[in-house]
Amino acid sequence: MKTLQKIAIPVSLGILGLIIFNSCSVGLPKGATAVQNFDADKYLGTWYEIARFDYKFEKNMDNVTATYSKNPNGTIKVDNKGYNYVKKEWKESVGEARFVKASTEAQLKVSFFKPIWAGYNVVDIDENYQYALVMGNSLQYLWILSRTKEIPESIKQRFLAKAKNIGYKTDELIWVKHN
Repeated sequence: MKTLQKIAIPVSLGILGLIIFNSCSVGLPKGATAVQNFDADKYLGTWYEIARFDYKFEKNMDNVTATYSKNPNGTIKVDNKGYNYVKKEWKESVGEARFVKASTEAQLKVSFFKPIWAGYNVVDIDENYQYALVMGNSLQYLWILSRTKEIPESIKQRFLAKAKNIGYKTDELIWVKHN
């Protein structure tokens, strides 16, 4: 029994450490680059989620928004809200985002459960900060955001082409309903 404990405890801790390490990846997918000359103040405010993959943490959610505001310590407050149409209830998750490098480079890390951080990378944005393409650290995380509940077809196609070129399976995107 003691031999089993001597093996099981270190192996369990190692696996837990590996899971935490992998979940803290804040890089960019191969071939993606974060927006340079990024203006964080122009990015603040409310964004409507237009499209995403079917994430467990957003399962059965419509009317999804993300609102960004500055915290007193200079980090960014992230307030995600959505309506679970199966459970018929609103869900909210509040987290924090920080710049990985300079605040003029749109490569951020976000946490809803510290100390676990995930990549949040704005890889395309229009000049008026009305539409944004956001990628996580891997090809599993992708969001199309808009300041309004709709997005022009030209912007949609531009974002889809960029995501496909990087390797995303854009045919698996969920197009979020807003009402």
